[in-house]
Amino acid sequence: MTTITLEVSDELTARLELARDHLPDLLSEALMLSVQDNRTKAVPSMHYQVFEEMIDFLATGPTTEQIIEHKLSDHTQDRLRELLDKNREDGLTESENAEFDAFEFVDYFISLLKARTRRVAKA
Repeated sequence: MTTITLEVSDELTARLELARDHLPDLLSEALMLSVQDNRTKAVPSMHYQVFEEMIDFLATGPTTEQIIEHKLSDHTQDRLRELLDKNREDGLTESENAEFDAFEFVDYFISLLKARTRRVAKA
């Protein structure tokens, strides 16, 4: 096994410390998500509220039950509905499309996390 050293902010260090045992799996999943059709695909900007919410949730060190039951906040769900409605009616701007991609990324990531959590809980 290889050890990797990264320079990150103190705030991110605190968040990563809470997820220490899951970091290899999280990094592996993030890398798999960033590759599509044998070419690198840019991961959406991490500055969207949906990413902040996911990181804040994971930083709390949630229990198995909390992970399985996790849902987006009402505010974030409202924003997703706005994007879906606008996409159906007028189409999304480039910026809105990138934000929608962030929602898809988080949905996929949390779905994988829930599936693995369920599998580990059954073992």
